[in-house]
Amino acid sequence: MFALLVLGLSACNPTLRNHGYIPTEDKPQAVDPSTDTKASVLARLGNPSVKSTFDENTWYYLTSVRQRLAYLRPITEARSITAISFNQDGQVQKVAEYGIENGQYVNYSDRETPTRGRELSVLEQIFGTIGRIPIDQLGGNQNIPGGSGGPGGGR
Repeated sequence: MFALLVLGLSACNPTLRNHGYIPTEDKPQAVDPSTDTKASVLARLGNPSVKSTFDENTWYYLTSVRQRLAYLRPITEARSITAISFNQDGQVQKVAEYGIENGQYVNYSDRETPTRGRELSVLEQIFGTIGRIPIDQLGGNQNIPGGSGGPGGGR
């Protein structure tokens, strides 16, 4: 009975998981703006986690540690974001460090964008095309689903 209790409690130990960039030797914070270039940063740190969307001259190295306890939702315990900005010549211009305390929560909207036109019921969608295709177009060589239509089809 004691063994079952110990096994049951050991299943509740928190599990830590690393996500993102895991530095092996050099850390992104060690980049020196006076000497490093894109090539030297790439050689030392490898590919960035993310490049800036609108400006290819900013690279981001992201690291996070998440803790999961049994069936509960994981909690982010630590996050490190290193932003490395380069000038037009490829020289490191600035290195900025951000942590979990700099993050912001974003509430997602569950609204849907309305579409123009009228709303069709399921039955209208299924039976809506009955009677719309003239009988003479069902000869097999017209531009209908399953036909041999298309520009110059079958001619």
